[in-house]
Amino acid sequence: MGLSVGIIGLPNVGKTTLLNALARTSAEVSNYPFCTKDRNVGVAEVPDERLVRLKEVLKPQSTIPATVTFVDIAGLVKGASRGEGLGNKFLAYVREADALAHVVRCFSDPDVAHVDGSVDPVRDVQVVETELILADLEVAERAVSRREKAARSGDKEAKEELELLRKVVDALGRGEPIRSLELSPEESRALRGFSFLTSKPVIYVANTGEEEPAGGELFERLREAVGEVVPISAKVESEISELDDPEERRAFLEDMGLEESGVERLVRASYKLLGLITFYTTAHGKLRAWPVPEGTTAQAAAGEVHSDMERGFIRAEVVSWEDLVRTGSWAELHRTGKVRSEGRDYQVQDGDVLLFHFRT
Repeated sequence: MGLSVGIIGLPNVGKTTLLNALARTSAEVSNYPFCTKDRNVGVAEVPDERLVRLKEVLKPQSTIPATVTFVDIAGLVKGASRGEGLGNKFLAYVREADALAHVVRCFSDPDVAHVDGSVDPVRDVQVVETELILADLEVAERAVSRREKAARSGDKEAKEELELLRKVVDALGRGEPIRSLELSPEESRALRGFSFLTSKPVIYVANTGEEEPAGGELFERLREAVGEVVPISAKVESEISELDDPEERRAFLEDMGLEESGVERLVRASYKLLGLITFYTTAHGKLRAWPVPEGTTAQAAAGEVHSDMERGFIRAEVVSWEDLVRTGSWAELHRTGKVRSEGRDYQVQDGDVLLFHFRT
């Protein structure tokens, strides 16, 4: 599966700088609102020490890490749902994302303009959240209007969907995001096709500035208001991304008093938020990491590699990445009885290395 995260926030809070650091891209960045006039897309590799160790031992011809696609759009401002600013025009680009990364400015700098004239992270979150709610409300009300016509004709499915959509409209009308509703798995699936923005899980990212990359007073205010927050200095991350030597990057982080980069923290937070795990394949000289939701079956995991594997699935040979690193050989693991044979309903575990057998 391809994991995608939409980057949202007010204008001029560091979204594009963060994207450039995440994916080592070079989208335009300037010190004024609405510099971003279209979407920017970047792909970031998932930090994975297990993959590094497997590569060292197996020495494959190629190694492909798991990735996260980030989509950055123009900043949202108060009144965006009524056409103010530019961000509302591009919300469609993040509707298909698996999650949203809400970037919030948490540093003071008179040389960096703020669209509202002052820095207030709690207020800024509320402004953006309100615009997302209003955008979803417009979609939901149109959907209700369409379903009402079908429901009047006696369509049972349309009646059930209408009832669910009215529940959504009521919540949005009260200023509550859809993710705050207690929905059954069936209701969540029924709403998936609408790509509601406020139904998506959100990672709050505090752009802490260069002076306090681990967070300061503004960061603490934001955390008190919304809970878990990932602190990132977009400026510092941009400087780190320009260093090609891993040792130089490690030394830079140590000088800043950081154990790992903000990029690594954000990607890990994305994985955690979406309940993802990683399995590995080692076929044909290629080592590859695959992100899948926790609870994915062996047959569904085979489908991530190729649809033919899922259709013709017979069984999967399974070893732990630790055992493969320790021995360096599938043959040795077979000899010592460390290879398990699992059927289609086996739930893949984080760190499994899988070899699929299938009919062509």
